Amino acid sequence: MSITRRTLLLGAGTGAVAMLLASCTPTPAPKPTRTRTPAPKPTAPSRVPAPTTWARSTWATDPYSFGSISYLPAGADPQQRDTLAEPLMDRVFFAGEATDATNPGTVLGAVDSGHAAALALIDAASEKERVAVIGAGAAGVVAARLLADAGHRVTIFEARERTGGRVLSQTGDDWPVPAQLGAWLITPEQLTGLRDRLTALGDRQLTFEPAAAWSKDGVTDELTGDAIAQAVDKAKTFPADVSLAAALEQNGADLKDPALVAALAWLSATTGADPANASSWYPPAFRDDVLTGMTEDLGAFFDEHLEDLEVTLASPVVRVAYDDSGVSLRLGTGEALSFDRVVVTVPLGVLQQQGIEFAPALPFAQRGAIAALASGFVETVWMRFEEAFWDAQQPIWHVVGGDGLIRTWINLLPAIGEPVLVGLVGGMEAEQFSALSERDARAAARQALAFFAPPEQDES
Repeated sequence: MSITRRTLLLGAGTGAVAMLLASCTPTPAPKPTRTRTPAPKPTAPSRVPAPTTWARSTWATDPYSFGSISYLPAGADPQQRDTLAEPLMDRVFFAGEATDATNPGTVLGAVDSGHAAALALIDAASEKERVAVIGAGAAGVVAARLLADAGHRVTIFEARERTGGRVLSQTGDDWPVPAQLGAWLITPEQLTGLRDRLTALGDRQLTFEPAAAWSKDGVTDELTGDAIAQAVDKAKTFPADVSLAAALEQNGADLKDPALVAALAWLSATTGADPANASSWYPPAFRDDVLTGMTEDLGAFFDEHLEDLEVTLASPVVRVAYDDSGVSLRLGTGEALSFDRVVVTVPLGVLQQQGIEFAPALPFAQRGAIAALASGFVETVWMRFEEAFWDAQQPIWHVVGGDGLIRTWINLLPAIGEPVLVGLVGGMEAEQFSALSERDARAAARQALAFFAPPEQDES
């Protein structure tokens, strides 16, 4: 796949569409939280074989992301995203999905924010300035491309040893399609909007129907968010914003009801939001429609558009000093470099953990916005087996009941003809899963899959 500079940015400011991030730590400001319990140390059941190939994300514990998807907690306001995006002295500009009020928590939001930050910088700058871009994810790539095409001398600093940020594809002979550990699930409408911006994205996708709800008795029905929608409607009449979990309780819902637990787990797996923290006035969307899975090597897609730009990998920026004459960056190595302006695209979780020091300190309003927004967790695990051990033909499974750490699974066998299962876990359970060792994570995944193993394979 190839794409020109011009097609990369075509229509980058049009349409209101989104692409899920498969996506930071809880905010430091006091908020309602639920008690965290240690993740179980599971023993894999023998009826679920060991996978022949395995890959998983650990965004929650990644020091260069601390999570996956920003969302609004109870008491937060969408305006705080705009506040976070405000430039400092026309020297420091901010981009990233957390700064976009139209498509927050999405790759499209990241793309649009990078576009907006670049245009704002171009408007403030003179010709051929030295510009630094911190972060080589979606926002950083778009901003850098536009700035370079406008004639500025751009240097990109990426903390990781690869580009792509929270977009990560694993390829190779072991995978019949790239194993997407970051952004890859979107709605058909979102796919159309994404192509409006990235016109040569590619045309290979997989389509998955709505999730099937599974209980111990087998498939029960499609997963529904009716109880959540009713609670959100009632919450609009409350004098103050409360968490989604609190709104459900006040609407008479039983938070221990297996069907509701399953619906909330699905919500977390697709948005990263913790129901005990998420706003009921500005709740995350319950996705009960068809999902499309991208099968492109998304990391290579971004690399292709950085080929003629100066990209410095394994170079975390730890300090940004700025005044009305320019910007100085200090790298983790201790090296200091000077630029005219900088675009900061690091994830919200990095800002919340004060991974970058600003001198002078960020204005009070921006610090308040960083503290007020929440970072959600979504982790993805891909497992390829020698042969299918399951009988289920549905493309999306979601567990109602049981105690498995991973409740949502995507069955790729009908779509690609290969025995590949993809697990999604969100919210606090995703944070637990991210912290597990590789051995324990594999065991937890196999234990969760025991729900779908035919009874006759049970050795007991």
